[in-house]
Amino acid sequence: MIKIEKVFIVDDEPSLQFFYEKVLSIGGFEAAGIASNGMEAVSMFKSFSNKPKVILMDQRMPEMSGIEASKLILHIDNRVKIIFISADVSVKEEAISNGAFLFIDKIFTIDELIGAINRAIESYVL
Repeated sequence: MIKIEKVFIVDDEPSLQFFYEKVLSIGGFEAAGIASNGMEAVSMFKSFSNKPKVILMDQRMPEMSGIEASKLILHIDNRVKIIFISADVSVKEEAISNGAFLFIDKIFTIDELIGAINRAIESYVL
C-alpha cells in the first residue's frame, strides 16, 4: 500500500488555501490540515498525532507571523520541512536562517511547488 504524504497548509488567504489543496491533490499529496494564522498553526501542529513532514508557510498572517510560528514548530519537531511561500522576499534570509527548508517567491508554477514538496519529503530524516 502506498502511503500518501500529508502536507500542512498555513495561510490566511482562503483562495490560496483552496489552491494549495488542489496542488497537493495533483501532486499525489493530501492536506494534513489548514491553519489561518501562526498561532493556530502551532496549536494544530502540537495536536497532530502523526506530524506532517512538510508545511507550506505564509509569512504575513494575523496573530503570529510565519517566521515566529516556524520557530515554535521547529522547537516541537526539528525534522519538519517548512517551505515558505511569500511575496515578501525581504524575509527570505530570516526564514532560511530560522530553519526554513526552502523559500518560494509568490508567483511560481504548480510543478515548482510539487517539486519543492518532493525534495522536502526526500530530505526528511526519520
